[in-house]
Amino acid sequence: MLRSLNVVLAVALALLGSLIVPASAQQQPLRSECLAMANASPLAVPVSLRRTAAKTEEVAITYVGHSTYYIDTPGGVRIATDFNGAYRTGRLPDVVTMNRAHSTHYTLFPDPKIPHVLHGWGENGQAAHVSTRVGDVYIRNVPTDIRRYYGEGSGAMIKDGNSIFIFEVAGLCIGHLGHLHHKLDETHFAAIGRLDILMVPIDGTYTMSLDGVSEITKRLRSSIVLPMHRFATPLDEFMRLIGQQFVIDQRTERTLKISRDTLPGTPTVIILEGV
Repeated sequence: MLRSLNVVLAVALALLGSLIVPASAQQQPLRSECLAMANASPLAVPVSLRRTAAKTEEVAITYVGHSTYYIDTPGGVRIATDFNGAYRTGRLPDVVTMNRAHSTHYTLFPDPKIPHVLHGWGENGQAAHVSTRVGDVYIRNVPTDIRRYYGEGSGAMIKDGNSIFIFEVAGLCIGHLGHLHHKLDETHFAAIGRLDILMVPIDGTYTMSLDGVSEITKRLRSSIVLPMHRFATPLDEFMRLIGQQFVIDQRTERTLKISRDTLPGTPTVIILEGV
């Protein structure tokens, strides 16, 4: 009888042990699928599965104004880029990203109902480090330098003073270049990985030269390019510089609905209606 009880107890302890997961296994590090896909061979997906994904994993991107886009994920998360509180449509975003180039790209007093406020700059001269998952979207940043416009040291560059933000959702890699002030080097491109959709400033004045922005756009070769900060530069000049490998698609609506399966086969600049 004693031996039988010992066997039962041993089995029970073994079952209990199998249910207890070590803390190290529970806290898996966040991983960028866009970086993984950029370094991997192309993966063939059956047509039937792609069609299913297109129906259930569609992302809506709305141009709100200046450099603010709203990204609405299939899981119901709303993100606003370069949020300053002025450019808004519909409900409040769940996540806002900011860069500190000008007051039109950030606010230090966002609506307290916004649960996730992500700054593109760090504290005490340190770079920002963003790696977070909100609902069905993974958000990360790539630090960049920024030019000081006013006050002491005007014109000097602040190292890691700003960020490119990248949003990974529904199999799509979406990048927002922010208020970029310099060309990207190989370490930046390596940290960015693959981008399917690129939001790029084309003013050619307050950000960086149109030649520089065009060079980055051609290098990343995203399926979709969404111009922003487009108040100063004629669109045809930007199109001339990025070359004939990009086509242009002028829309009369403010929102683009896109899935992994409906990305264009040729790199396309999509102009959404907006400010």
